[in-house]
Amino acid sequence: MSVQVLILAVSAACCLGFGFVLQQNAAQRAPLNDFLSPRILLDLVKVPRWLGGIGLMAVGMALGAMALGQGEISLVEPLLATNLLFALALSRRQTKQPLGRQGWAGLALLAGGVTAFIVAGEPRGGTPVADPLRPWLIIGAMLGLALLLTTYAKRSRLSSGPVLLALAAGLLYGVQDALTRVSGQRFAEGGLMEVLTGWQPYAVLVLGVTGLILVQSAFETASLRMSLPALTAAQPLAGIACGVGFLGDRLRTDPGALAWEAAGLAAVVIGIILLGLHPAMPCGTTEARRTPALQSR
Repeated sequence: MSVQVLILAVSAACCLGFGFVLQQNAAQRAPLNDFLSPRILLDLVKVPRWLGGIGLMAVGMALGAMALGQGEISLVEPLLATNLLFALALSRRQTKQPLGRQGWAGLALLAGGVTAFIVAGEPRGGTPVADPLRPWLIIGAMLGLALLLTTYAKRSRLSSGPVLLALAAGLLYGVQDALTRVSGQRFAEGGLMEVLTGWQPYAVLVLGVTGLILVQSAFETASLRMSLPALTAAQPLAGIACGVGFLGDRLRTDPGALAWEAAGLAAVVIGIILLGLHPAMPCGTTEARRTPALQSR
């Protein structure tokens, strides 16, 4: 594993984690009638804290794109999942909560799971699959599942809705990461014109905006404890599926390696849940209490 890719991916995770906390701090004050509407972005853009969170998120996405340009998506995605560690660090500073057993267990499982998956799987690049239908089938499945989750979320916006929205956004972000890698490969092969003549960069933009609306709607209606774990767990799983499914990423497939890879991913998901439910994570406010105007923080 390249040290540069490691530094870029962990730096991206740091920016993303801090950015998510600041975004949720602001989004929880958004009017409920903005739920799943582009208006939520127009309202939140007036809030300095949200703009700071978006700025950090943009930097994190740029660093993540650089990491994806130099490393396999199956390697970068698990590292990006560590954004929850940085989100917890900032939340702890705000809430003054100690880590405790739950925090240390979640930290160990997340870090250990990422390490186990990378060491056992030894992610490496390969030739993208020749079957032109494979990418569309995998991307279509991800988008279809995200649409299904969003549809159910609209019916239960204050119960399971935020979790479903965060899962849907995570799936979109995973696909976005895969298409970002494709765009980087096209740039390396033919420069800017090669990128602009493909559909991938435009899909990246649409997925990014759509995912942002879903995430802010989840942050608006529930605490970070409910939304961020689902988002953080879904994104790497979707990204790895795309990487192995059609980008040509290769993982070791002998029985022992597969067992450790599965155990590593399971540990990552459990660690994410434990950290996401930690008391240090802000609980937010979701009661029907909002005035139409946002309040600056």
